[in-house]
Amino acid sequence: MNELRLAFRAVLFVSITLTLASLGHAQATRTWVSGVGDDVNPCSRTAPCKTFAGAISKTASGGEIDALDPGGFGTVIISKSITIDGTGVLAGILAAGTNGITINAKEATNLISVRLRGLSINAIGSGLNGINIIAADKVVIEDCIIDGFTVNGLNVAAGKVFVKNTTIRNNKVGVYAAASSSVAITDVAVVFNGTALVGSPTKFNNVVVF
Repeated sequence: MNELRLAFRAVLFVSITLTLASLGHAQATRTWVSGVGDDVNPCSRTAPCKTFAGAISKTASGGEIDALDPGGFGTVIISKSITIDGTGVLAGILAAGTNGITINAKEATNLISVRLRGLSINAIGSGLNGINIIAADKVVIEDCIIDGFTVNGLNVAAGKVFVKNTTIRNNKVGVYAAASSSVAITDVAVVFNGTALVGSPTKFNNVVVF
């Protein structure tokens, strides 16, 4: 009888431990970053992360990362559907010698939808591509600044991309759209780039090219 009780307690202990571990690793549908955050945090409203890269691993597919206050939140690789929103604060990404944001679905049959809002993406003179879209279904870019990249401000290798109310400036090429992509830009300033626009098909509305 005692052996049966001990076995039951052991099974109960293991079950509770596994349940708590599972809850501890659960991904949230909304996470937060802060200029004074820490990536060891759970990225909650009261315990935010420091970087987009730290928050994305703790955010569920289809979820959202929001910036609580001004900060530089680092470069990020996106491989799942997600929204990154810095609206209302200075949500910066400094990309020295690399890409600012890379969007690359891992599976050809599981393409993703990404929304980027209110971000300032700066190459500080050596970054490669501001937003580098390798594989995605739909990407929406709104209220962003992409500045100073040595290759392309916006590089679209594949997918459907919509850009609104965004400034793309001081890049070698402002917007590069591969033939397999579809890019639409509206209320966008493409200024002071070596070459403004390369590739097709691209749709325009109220675009300033200078």
